[in-house]
Amino acid sequence: MRRTKTVHQWTVSLFHRPLLPLLLFYVLLMRSKKRILELPTSFVNAFFQKAFAIVHIDLQVGLLCCEDILHPPRQKLVFDLQWFVHVGRFHAFETAHRMDQTSTGRGVRQFKTYMLHRLEMEGEQTKPELANNDAREIRKYYLDFCETNIKQGENTKHPEEMAKVYQIATVLYDVMTTLFPLKVDNETQRHAKEIERKREQYEHYNILPLYAGMVKPAIMKLPEIEAAIGAIRNVDNLPMPRIQSAPTINDNIDMQEERIIKSDMLDWLSSVFGFQKGNVANQREHLILLLANIDVRNKDLKNYHQLDSGTVEHLMDRIFKNYRSWCNYLHRKSNLKFPPGSDRQQLQLLYIGLYLLIWGEASNVRFMPECICYIFHNMATEIHGILYSNVHRVSGDVYGTTHGEESFLRNVISPIYQVLYKEAKRNKGGKASHSAWRNYDDLNEYFWSDKCFRLKWPMDGKADFFVHSDEIKSAHERPKSAAGKRKPKTNFVEVRTFWHLYRSFDRMWIFLILTFQAMLIIAWSSSGSPTAIFDKDVFENVLSIFITSAFLNLLQATLDIILSLNAWRSLKFTQVLRYLLKFAVAVVWAVVLPIGYSSSVQNRTGLVRFFSNWAGGWRDQSFYNYAVAIYLIPNIFAALLFLLPPLRRTMERSNLRIIVLVMWWAQPKLFIGRGMHEDMVSLLKYTLFWILLLVSKLAFSYYVEILPLVGPTKVIMGIKVHVYEWHEFFPNLPHNIGVVIAIWAPSVLVYFMDAQIWYAIFSTIFGGIHGAFSHLGEIRTLGMLRSRFEAVPAAFSDRLLPSSKEEFGRIDSEADSSERKHIAKFSQAWNGFIHSMRIEDLISHRERDLLLVPSSSSDIPVIQWPPFLLASKIPIALDMAKDFKGTDDAELFSRIKTDDYMQSAVIECYQTLRCILEELLRDPGDKAKMKQNLHCLALFYFYRIIDQICREVSMSIRTQKFLTEFRMSGMPLLSDKLEKFLNLLLEDFENRVMQESQVINVLQDIMEIITQDVMTHGHAILENPSPHMDNQSDKKEQKFEKINIHLAYDKSWREKVVRLHLLFTVKESAINVPMNLEARRRMTFFTNSLFMRMPYAPKVRNMLSFSVLTPYYKEDVLYSDDELRRENEDGISILFYLQKIYPDEWTNFQERTNDPKLTDKKRNELICQWVSYRGQTLSRTVRGMMYYRQALELQCFLEDAGDRAIFGGYPPIDINNVEKKVVDHLHAVVNIKFTYVVSCQVYGAQKKSSDTRDRSCYNNILNLMLTYPSLRVAYIDERDETVNGKSEKFYYSVLVKGGDKLDEEVYRIKLPGPPTEIGEGKPENQNHAIIFTRGEALQTIDMNQDNYLEEAFKMRNVLEEFVKRRRKQRKPTILGLREHIFTGSVSSLAWFMSNQETSFVTIGQRILANPLRVRFHYGHPDIFDRIFHLTRGGISKASKIINLSEDIFSGFNSILRQGYITHHEYIQVGKGRDVGMNQISLFEAKVANGNGEQTLSRDVYRLGRRFDFYRMLSFYFTTVGFYFSSMITVLTVYVFLYGRLYMVLSGLERVILDDPNIHLSKAALEEALATQSVFQLGLLLVLPMVMEIGLERGFRTALGHFIIMQLQLASVFFTFQLGTKAHYFGRTILHGGSKYRATGRGFVVFHAKFADNYRLYSRSHFVKGLELFILLIVYEVYGESYRGSKLYFFVTFSMWFLVASWLFAPFVFNPSGFEWQKTVDDWTDWKRWMGNRGGIGIPPEKSWESWWDGEQEHLKHTNIRGRVLEIVLAFRFLLYQYGIVYHLNISHHIKSFLVYGLSWVVMATVLVVLKMVSMGRRRFGTDFQLMFRILKGLLFLGFVSVMTVLFVVCALTISDLFAAVLAFMPTGWALLLIGQAFRPLFSRIGLWESIKELGRAYEYIMGLIIFMPIVILSWFPFVSEFQTRLLFNQAFSRGLQISKILFGRKDAVSS
Repeated sequence: MRRTKTVHQWTVSLFHRPLLPLLLFYVLLMRSKKRILELPTSFVNAFFQKAFAIVHIDLQVGLLCCEDILHPPRQKLVFDLQWFVHVGRFHAFETAHRMDQTSTGRGVRQFKTYMLHRLEMEGEQTKPELANNDAREIRKYYLDFCETNIKQGENTKHPEEMAKVYQIATVLYDVMTTLFPLKVDNETQRHAKEIERKREQYEHYNILPLYAGMVKPAIMKLPEIEAAIGAIRNVDNLPMPRIQSAPTINDNIDMQEERIIKSDMLDWLSSVFGFQKGNVANQREHLILLLANIDVRNKDLKNYHQLDSGTVEHLMDRIFKNYRSWCNYLHRKSNLKFPPGSDRQQLQLLYIGLYLLIWGEASNVRFMPECICYIFHNMATEIHGILYSNVHRVSGDVYGTTHGEESFLRNVISPIYQVLYKEAKRNKGGKASHSAWRNYDDLNEYFWSDKCFRLKWPMDGKADFFVHSDEIKSAHERPKSAAGKRKPKTNFVEVRTFWHLYRSFDRMWIFLILTFQAMLIIAWSSSGSPTAIFDKDVFENVLSIFITSAFLNLLQATLDIILSLNAWRSLKFTQVLRYLLKFAVAVVWAVVLPIGYSSSVQNRTGLVRFFSNWAGGWRDQSFYNYAVAIYLIPNIFAALLFLLPPLRRTMERSNLRIIVLVMWWAQPKLFIGRGMHEDMVSLLKYTLFWILLLVSKLAFSYYVEILPLVGPTKVIMGIKVHVYEWHEFFPNLPHNIGVVIAIWAPSVLVYFMDAQIWYAIFSTIFGGIHGAFSHLGEIRTLGMLRSRFEAVPAAFSDRLLPSSKEEFGRIDSEADSSERKHIAKFSQAWNGFIHSMRIEDLISHRERDLLLVPSSSSDIPVIQWPPFLLASKIPIALDMAKDFKGTDDAELFSRIKTDDYMQSAVIECYQTLRCILEELLRDPGDKAKMKQNLHCLALFYFYRIIDQICREVSMSIRTQKFLTEFRMSGMPLLSDKLEKFLNLLLEDFENRVMQESQVINVLQDIMEIITQDVMTHGHAILENPSPHMDNQSDKKEQKFEKINIHLAYDKSWREKVVRLHLLFTVKESAINVPMNLEARRRMTFFTNSLFMRMPYAPKVRNMLSFSVLTPYYKEDVLYSDDELRRENEDGISILFYLQKIYPDEWTNFQERTNDPKLTDKKRNELICQWVSYRGQTLSRTVRGMMYYRQALELQCFLEDAGDRAIFGGYPPIDINNVEKKVVDHLHAVVNIKFTYVVSCQVYGAQKKSSDTRDRSCYNNILNLMLTYPSLRVAYIDERDETVNGKSEKFYYSVLVKGGDKLDEEVYRIKLPGPPTEIGEGKPENQNHAIIFTRGEALQTIDMNQDNYLEEAFKMRNVLEEFVKRRRKQRKPTILGLREHIFTGSVSSLAWFMSNQETSFVTIGQRILANPLRVRFHYGHPDIFDRIFHLTRGGISKASKIINLSEDIFSGFNSILRQGYITHHEYIQVGKGRDVGMNQISLFEAKVANGNGEQTLSRDVYRLGRRFDFYRMLSFYFTTVGFYFSSMITVLTVYVFLYGRLYMVLSGLERVILDDPNIHLSKAALEEALATQSVFQLGLLLVLPMVMEIGLERGFRTALGHFIIMQLQLASVFFTFQLGTKAHYFGRTILHGGSKYRATGRGFVVFHAKFADNYRLYSRSHFVKGLELFILLIVYEVYGESYRGSKLYFFVTFSMWFLVASWLFAPFVFNPSGFEWQKTVDDWTDWKRWMGNRGGIGIPPEKSWESWWDGEQEHLKHTNIRGRVLEIVLAFRFLLYQYGIVYHLNISHHIKSFLVYGLSWVVMATVLVVLKMVSMGRRRFGTDFQLMFRILKGLLFLGFVSVMTVLFVVCALTISDLFAAVLAFMPTGWALLLIGQAFRPLFSRIGLWESIKELGRAYEYIMGLIIFMPIVILSWFPFVSEFQTRLLFNQAFSRGLQISKILFGRKDAVSS
């Protein structure tokens, strides 16, 4: 075992180096011959397995080498195998020693020691002389191999085969040079060098085999590919570089030669700048595919020879749009130069290739787009200099030598990366303040100023940018810690403060504050009516709002200065001057306006008179009026520009210095955020939306929140209070201002928050209207689908099939012909859709057959609808005919024709039956044979009988004698026989002869029934059916002897029989087909979407190319059999769980796999897949995304096949059975249109890992690549390499694909360092893999998503949105798609989350995109304009912590850079969500953390300041405003209760309520105070959910869902999550502590322990819930405010509901949360956890102390503001003690402050006693037990004595004891919080342990309070059963109970 481990270590280390193939061959040889092996088998096996796993060499190639050398086909190699092995060992030892001379690599020393030992043992015995002809034999064989397989193979073999041949040839030459180093002649060396040079060309390719020989794959024959390749290979007039080639491993001579390589432009660029080969190869293919896909669009393929000039021009404009904008912004001339007479297209391609090569190798610098612009700017100058300023161009000589392959990485990227790395180290893992380090944005914005050109070119390592150290270290020499002085932030500082909300959205807050002030002034007037504003006194008071505005502007200017101080050193002087002038002007206005207002008070005027005076005598106005007019001038100009968005947009985007000067005051000069204004139509739409909303909000606020409070407030302010119930510090405070604040504070908070509620209402209304006009929900049931199915094929052809010009101009002679053509094309896609649902087990075999549309309908005169529409039509028609009593054919036929489907079914059955019978009886022989062969004659006889019967039918119908010629009474008997006949044809017989005989018998019965029972003159047909029958006796005795029974096994013929059988046998209606709800939803949504507005589909050849990118870390790929069957503590396995959740799908799966040929292993694999496809696994995501490829192949086939093939029918499921040439063409076209890359960040580590789970993930990912050949996996590879004698780590971005059995490496690009250590994990993972994506569009897909084949059909329609014409020629940069949450059926919580998420991704994003224009990117299925975003920083932002919600920042970035984001609902993508309570809470915490960080970000600040007012409102309330409003909602409850606590404990409430004047206003006061309860419940927030369900599924369904959700305690769940949002959002802004929280995506079928829930929710919910609980208790005990009021119950109920939800929701939604045994186990576990001591390395889940320390982590790294605020907030808990002690009976109504002082004496005494007990336990508890007991006894006696004295002497009562608990418990908690904030101080003075013990005591108390109700409920068994039904759907609950019963019976039997 130890030796095997050693092998693992050294193979991992050694194979990471460029290992000589001989070493691998040596092992292969040992394995193949199995001779002279003294190595342990484990050693060989481990080495063998690890070698192939790491080096990526195909096993078959190695074995082929051994076979060819040891057993050549023509010559017998004669040499001693033992000698060969000896030499191989010696060379392997030398190679290992040369690569690592100091043996510092892992395992290298062990390997070399072992090899040396073996060589010493062999000694001279293994050195016999070889025969003289051995070298000649080997050489001859080598040359023959090269001649046969290489020279001839280049013209006959495919690229994949040639790659293996070159590998073998290299190994052969290596073996030869090892055996005979001195006998290799020049010719052989020349061959070897040629092979080495060409070998690179035949390495594994990605999509394009660019170096294919004469046998070109289909993709290389595409004209667009050929044209693109020809364009980039136009290098004839480029100067040739001199490249010194390093000696390869095959060179035995010490020399170097100069050679010239110039195969294409990218090679030329690489030779100039030193790009890596992997990067060049990757970007070469990238550029070719871009050019080909752009050029082929709408181009004639017949005359296709070269690229259009417009193609390159178009691509260049898109790639360099940002670069040109950057140059204009900095007033620099662009270096995209095209001198006269130059080859413009060649230069354009050189510039494009250069940019792509820079981008492809930039690694983390890709997040800095302007930095890339700077690099390109300088390198483009070098290109121009080389091409047009170099003398060698004239002489034709080469221009110099390159800097080396990695020189660009080493000299350009690595220095910038080092700056990023060192700044990231300052972050301290996210714990440091954002202002302490520079993130990606700071470093990128350095290149927004002229300062960047101080870097010079080549970059100066001592420039200001590289501030950390004077010496720039090597690319991979990273510092262990950040050093050097700190550089200032750039343009913006992310400071942790809530003031960012005001600074970013100051206009909104100013508007709300001013309107509140104005409404309060109006309401305070005598009338209280809004018309009071016309009164001169009221209007004059209203004018004071401008003074308030001035002070608010002063606050804004002050915040601008304070919050940006750390960036001032990086700002230009003009920017600093602007800040100072803004502040100075604000100060002036804050002084001038109050002075002016005070002077104008004497000259009051009303509103009407004010404006009339201005019109007539403006010169006589007061100074204040003039001041206000001047003050409003900027606002007037802003309003004018708001109404003229084109002018504002042009001015903001202009770089003219005069305009910049004019705009300087309005906005700071920044590269982004300019000209984001929408067009006039969009502006009017969202302006109207917000005007209506604000009018409603302000009216509600005025009449409900403000006006009712004014009257009571006036009364309260007039009441004189002389007696207080506590010691009042400010008894002479005027107007009872404390009471006024307590009453008004909740209403003011509601006023600032309720706009969020109004937004929910208005977005629901507008979103519902918009959805209705978008045709959503028009087909939402199967009945609606059946009624509109006739129009579906035409809609499908109209929307999803491209219409050619010929079809457009053609007028069909018959409408039926057009409809049949639509159905023929539609059937291909529809059947593919149905087959995919069958494979996914959503439908059964029978349902599949009922839903299929026939693939061929050319021989049937009517349209063949799917059988589910025609079900029961034939039986009904038969009954109708049988019961018809009349003789009029027309009447019977009219009854049948009233139902179109019935008429179609009758005609189809007749024609299909005739066709089946004729084909059964038709003999393939000719008529001559027919006359000679009795069998053929018999067949012909009956064939003529059938033909004659059909003629009779047709004739009787034409002559209207059908009922006369045919008896309808015989039809039922005929129907039964036909059913039996069809059953026999479909039955699987082992003996075909028996089947044939039975069919013949039934056929004879059918003929007899027809001629005898049905036809009135049937005997005449039998008598004279054919002229070929000679005599009557032969006719009568003629029988069926043979039929063409082989037709029953023909697939297409069998389809007809199956369909006919269904039409005959399905007697019940198929209205419930399919039964599966998911299948119904997909069918209805797909058909409904065909009637929605979407762009018309282009041809596949003309569509935009696109890629899909999925980031993956370590999530589940495929569940193993062990994971499926492993039972939890309740005996429930995942498999059992899913069988009960999806019973119908499990039944369908069993039907699909009911094949006796399946082995148990294969069946288990299928079960694992079935379960994995119902989870949130990577395999499910990959399967779904590969539907894109399947859909494109089918669509391409439908376009190229033509009408004949379509009508003939190729079922889509058999598309690969088409001839190979067609399939190759389909694959080629699809390959250049679609790419799927999964970024498996740790795939390389999983491959090398010995961990079982990691190996399983690796194997499963490998199997995915083998299953889907077009799937690509990108990963970050880490290698140890020796540099200057030292082992260093190097990192690579690697792309692999599936090979024959293993993965094959395609590209390997070296990185400047570990990419994921700079920023957040997911965006860094995406960034490293994005270079391997292709196309013009990029869809981002998470690994918990799914896709559907029918939705994939619409992908090319969606992509057309990028080129669709819109107003102002705006093109979208991000296309938003809707999602379907597929985890809704897992549990009730999952259903809640599904409904909530569905409403957000549908109605929510619908209204965000239109009309509000503030939709961003929310991750998941959105489609990016790839070229736009790759030149602007990528598809996400990655700065640590601040970009925690990385996805939305890409939307911010897109909008700030003048992008445009839309949303489309005619296509959907599946999405999984968290399904358990703890998972959901972690997700909500992560999102709340992310929103808290967004609040601090520069993106939110710039959007909030640069948007116009109404768009800014939309932005606020749909992003950070929603979370701030949630926090305000919770804060409102606190403010309300603490206000009531102040009033109750001070006695002010009693005085006020006893005042007779207040009784008149009491009702109004109560109504106003009760409004906060409405908003606290937040029921209005579910309106969007109800609206969307009603829109898409019907409002009755929506109402039912709403009621069921309430019965399943959805309100409890959402109220609980409200607390999660508020807690984490607030803590993030105050203290930070944001981090990525892994939620897990498994199935929640386990019970979470009480300790787990306590750890997770203690600070976020339990502490706050208990605080509110105590507040309510005190309020109830000491308050009388609502006694006898009808609103009392409503107000208190909402608060009690909040408390109950926060305290007990985690246990209500915890599986088996109220099972008695689990409750007991939870209590034991919790006690153990509470008692365990913490320490270094002890995780929080093992010890309370470790968890407690972790909960204070945010305080360790917070700033001084955070600590002070924590202490200030803790002071609120002292209010309880201060107020309650004066209400104790023992205080005897004494109001002296001494009472409060004595209470602190009591508190201190209690704490001292507890400290004594604690110290006694530690010091005497072990060694002095008696002393410790005496101490406890004395303390107990003292306590009893004191209590006795207090009760007897001081009149202490029992109620006082309970009141004291309420008083002192909060005080202790306050001391605890203060102690935590001052932890360093208390640690120094030695009191920290006491604080910790106090905290432990409080945790025990809180745990007991929360645990007691759980214990009580667990006593009752029905509670647990009710909870199970509450959490899971009925199927699972029923299955669970049955399982328990069966389990109990099993136990009984066994006992």
